[in-house]
Amino acid sequence: MIFCKQLSLISLILLLLTGCAAAVVGAGAAVATTATVAHDRRTTGIFIEDQAIELKASKSFFSDKEINDSSHINVTSYNTVVLITGETPNEDIRQRVVNVVRNIPKVTHVYDELTIAAPSSMLSRSSDSLITSKVKTRLLTLDDFDGTRVKVVTEKGIVYLMGLLTRAESDIATGEAQQSGGVQKVVKLFQYID
Repeated sequence: MIFCKQLSLISLILLLLTGCAAAVVGAGAAVATTATVAHDRRTTGIFIEDQAIELKASKSFFSDKEINDSSHINVTSYNTVVLITGETPNEDIRQRVVNVVRNIPKVTHVYDELTIAAPSSMLSRSSDSLITSKVKTRLLTLDDFDGTRVKVVTEKGIVYLMGLLTRAESDIATGEAQQSGGVQKVVKLFQYID
């Protein structure tokens, strides 16, 4: 387990240092995905279903010119529970986005965290990516804690945590996220197994 954590951390560091070196990213992603599936509490079928939900949502938004041109939307599915973050220009489009996600087969719950605003800047998104990396690094380097079981999403400095955890694991993950630099707030969206 320690080897997997170290391998994941090395992959993350390589990813951050190399930018878009496709070979390293491809290899790192394959190792990270394999390590994640091996430690994930979701079944392989649910893991694949979550990826399919995200893909179907992205495809729907990309094919809708009005949504695609005016919004910045992130869809994260974990155990068929979906978190939607980002910005839409008005309530009508926000509701359309939420309805698209709710109507995807197998989605069991939707957390709507969209805001009515212009799409965030690349600088803001880069800052959020850095915060996500900081939180994941803290979780992956903890002793006696499997950080691969926590999905971290950051939007405007707000960190959303998803996963299938015990309440004790939830407390550990939340505490580590709160101590990470740049975090404005932590929102727990865990499904508890105890």
